[in-house]
Amino acid sequence: MFKLPSKGITSLRGFTLIEIMVVIVILGILAAVVVPKIMSRPDEARINKAKQDIRALETALGLYKLDNYTYPTTDQGLESLVSKTDIPPQPKNFRDEGYVQRVPLDPWQNPYEYLNPGEHGPIDIYTLGPDQQPSEDDIGNWNLQ
Repeated sequence: MFKLPSKGITSLRGFTLIEIMVVIVILGILAAVVVPKIMSRPDEARINKAKQDIRALETALGLYKLDNYTYPTTDQGLESLVSKTDIPPQPKNFRDEGYVQRVPLDPWQNPYEYLNPGEHGPIDIYTLGPDQQPSEDDIGNWNLQ
């Protein structure tokens, strides 16, 4: 059995105020460096999701054009990928199952924009981005690099 010596018991030592302050300062520095990097990730994720959605819609529009010889008009819109439209001109060979199950909303919960003819190519599929104003942060099929 272990016995403590009766004489000369050494005192237990805890952390000093200085040691605790140093640890707090180090944690503060780490938080200042790491938190901004973590906080910017949701914005990057939204941008990547928008790019993936636009690529998928562009692929579906390509299949629509292969079957029907032309892209849907701006008035027919992206909903013409889900179901056959009543707006002229009628698609000649529309697939019964459509080309997409549903048209997604952009990551900021707004509909994707569609133009035919587009300003940047035969068709434009884009989102106005987080500010919802035409600006440099717009994400479209013309700037997906």
